[in-house]
Amino acid sequence: MTTQQPLRIALAGGGAFGAKHAAALRRIEGVELAAVVSSSPDSSRRFAAEQGVGRAAGSLAEVLAMDDVDAVILATPTPLHAEQTRACLAAGKHVQVEIPVAASLPDAEASAAAAERTGLVAMAGHTRRFNPSHQWIRRRIAAGELSIQQLDVQTYFFRRSNLNALGQQRSWTDHLLWHHAAHTVDLFAYQTGSPIVRANALQGPVHPELGIAMDMSIQLQAASGAICTLSLSFNNDGPLGTFFRYIGDTGTYLARYDDLVTGEDEPIDVSGIDVSLDGIELQDREFTAAIREGREPNASLAQVLPCYRTLADLERQLAEPVGA
Repeated sequence: MTTQQPLRIALAGGGAFGAKHAAALRRIEGVELAAVVSSSPDSSRRFAAEQGVGRAAGSLAEVLAMDDVDAVILATPTPLHAEQTRACLAAGKHVQVEIPVAASLPDAEASAAAAERTGLVAMAGHTRRFNPSHQWIRRRIAAGELSIQQLDVQTYFFRRSNLNALGQQRSWTDHLLWHHAAHTVDLFAYQTGSPIVRANALQGPVHPELGIAMDMSIQLQAASGAICTLSLSFNNDGPLGTFFRYIGDTGTYLARYDDLVTGEDEPIDVSGIDVSLDGIELQDREFTAAIREGREPNASLAQVLPCYRTLADLERQLAEPVGA
């Protein structure tokens, strides 16, 4: 019997999500975290030591020159995603890029085109497709037991200063539309199985220092007739995260990350939905399985591209003068 060679993955990004991916990869059989790279050589060495990885690279270019790296997971700052994705593909590496795949539609389209040219696995980190809570809902829809009438979503954070999830200073500015709204825009179309045909957006005042709107309201409608109401804020001083209320024809369900309850707040056991309750791990399992099986992954760049087209439409609306 021959032993299958480990799939050797490099991880770029030593922040909060990089750590989540490192933990997830350790739980996947036949996967080796071969190298890590962060924002500086010192940061790379520190992250490698924290994660028990023997090789810390000084740059992504150094990683891409490694013959013993098969794939790269990008958990780097948003402004780098598109360029780094295309660099990985050009170097012959399969790539998974954290959400958003780009901060503009032309960049998202260019990355998807590069993936198609190379034939390599190119996947987006649209984790909501993999969370067991949302998988449970999707199975009910597929079985004909539920039809979504409305998806009501609240995405709330307290980000009045430019800090990341670990409370550390960011070198870039997060964005409600191109990052946080992308999760819901993609999930809504994915769960309804129906393209988004109408999209409207409003935004609140722009922060004088961060230069971004701190509050946003988005309405979506799918071709099926289902609607989505999304409220986003960086001003929320209270429970943080994203809360999903599925209002269907046969029930109401509330999802938060990997947990699910009924409209009456009764817990639903989703432990048997997949091999893990960790959405990041399930996302990484799909990435590695697609590479081994030579197939398109769920949440490929091609599959999520319609989400970014909707975001671009919303961005154009928000750029219009008030009252125009």
